[in-house]
Amino acid sequence: MIQRIQSVYLLIATVLSIGGVFFADLWKTVDGDVFFAKNALSSGNGILITMALLFFVSAFLTFVAIFQYKKRQLQFVLGRLSILINFILLGILVYFTQNLSGEIKVSEKGIGLLIPVFCIVLVVLANKAIKKDEELVKSVDRLR
Repeated sequence: MIQRIQSVYLLIATVLSIGGVFFADLWKTVDGDVFFAKNALSSGNGILITMALLFFVSAFLTFVAIFQYKKRQLQFVLGRLSILINFILLGILVYFTQNLSGEIKVSEKGIGLLIPVFCIVLVVLANKAIKKDEELVKSVDRLR
């Protein structure tokens, strides 16, 4: 299971999504406060809470997809769903890093903003490998 390259890609994407919540700062405010995704849960802002939950959902989907190696089609669909969630997450992050009038003032952007981009790339690579495996299985079935 873990020796397959798509499982490695999915595992790295899972670790990045969870690491983004706890270890990678998303931005620093004008006051110098560092903002993590886990801080969004206590912010009271609905969109920021959604952003934090999307980090967890993305990590959960990629983690579940690792163990669906016998059901390649389901693994592929879970990967696509994870890509969609990461695009939504990226849109929310871009929206909040812009200077919104009176809501937050972002003075410095952190490395955590790139986590959805890395996850998208890793899941796309995993889906390519899953598709390649599926084609290999179909070609072997034709030979029988």
